Amino acid sequence: MNKTKLGYLLAVILLTGIILAACGNDDDADSSEDGDGEGLDTNIVTIATGGASGPYNIIATTLAEKYSSEYGVNSRTQTTGASVENVNLIEQDKVEMAFTMSDVVSQAINGEVSFEEPAEKLNQIAAMYPNYVQIVTTANSGIETFEDLKGKRIAVGDQNSGVEVNARTLLNGHGITYDDIEVDYLGYAEAADGLRAGQLDAAFLTSGLPNASLLELSETLDIRLVTIDPADVEEIAQDESYFVAMEIPAGTYGNDEPIPTAAIMNALVVHADMSEDDVYELTKTFFDSLDSLVNSHQAAADISLEAAQEGLVAPIHPGAERYYNEQ
Repeated sequence: MNKTKLGYLLAVILLTGIILAACGNDDDADSSEDGDGEGLDTNIVTIATGGASGPYNIIATTLAEKYSSEYGVNSRTQTTGASVENVNLIEQDKVEMAFTMSDVVSQAINGEVSFEEPAEKLNQIAAMYPNYVQIVTTANSGIETFEDLKGKRIAVGDQNSGVEVNARTLLNGHGITYDDIEVDYLGYAEAADGLRAGQLDAAFLTSGLPNASLLELSETLDIRLVTIDPADVEEIAQDESYFVAMEIPAGTYGNDEPIPTAAIMNALVVHADMSEDDVYELTKTFFDSLDSLVNSHQAAADISLEAAQEGLVAPIHPGAERYYNEQ
C-alpha cells in the first residue's frame, strides 16, 4: 500500500472514531440532563419544607432526590419556618414547590390572619397526610386537660409556622389567648430541649407521626400527651373546617391508650406559573415514588392517590388535574 492510500485510510478511521465519540457524548449529555425521564422546562425545583428534623424536610428530601435523578434538574429542599413562610416564598417567586398545612393555605387563599392579601400564585398538587396536633408535657407538670394549659409556659412552634397558626386557633377555640399563657416560639427540636431542661411546661409539636424530636424525648423523659376532646374539635371545625378529630395511636410514644386530638391535612403546593407539562411530570413522579417516601418517613404511608383530591383548599394546578384525569 502506498503512502497516499495509507494516509487516506488512517484519516477515515480517525474521522469515524471522532463521530462515534461525539454520538456517545451526546447520549451521555442527554442522560445527565434528563435522567430516566423526558426532562422539564424548568432547571430548578426547590421544595420549601420546615425544620430539619421534621417529616416535611425528611419526606421532601427523598422527593427532591427523585426529581434530580429522574429529570436531571437541580432539585433540593429549603429548610424554613414552615407553612406561612413557605406560602410567602412561592408568592415571592423564590421556590417552586412547598409542603404546607391546609389551614395556612386556606388563610392564604382568603387573605386573612397571617396574610394581608389573597395569594395569587398558589396552586395545589395534592392533599397528603394528616398532621396530628401533639401537645406534650411532663408527667409531673400537673397538666391533664387542654384547659390546664392556661397560665403555663408553652412552646407554640416557630412564629407564623403552621404549628403556631393551629396552636393559636385551638387555644382561642378553648377560650385561651396568648395573654393567658407565656409563649415561646420554638421549633420541634428546641421545644423538646426546653421540656427536657425544665424551661417549658408544654409544647405543641404538630406534624405527621411519629415526630422525631418527640420520639427521642419520650425515650429520655417521662412525658404525657394532652388530649383534645373530639366534641371540642367538631365545634371548632364549624368555623375552621380543616380541623378533624383523630387519635394518636397507642404505642406511638409509649402511650398505653390512643390519644384523642385534632388533625389538619397537609398540602403539596406549587407555583401557579409552572408549566402544565412540568407539573404533570412532577405529580406523576410524586405518586410513583410513594414507596420511597414511606421508607424515608412513615407519615407518608397515609398519602394515597385515591384521597389526594379530597379536601383540596387551593386551586388545583392544570398539570396535576391532567394527571388525575388520566388515572
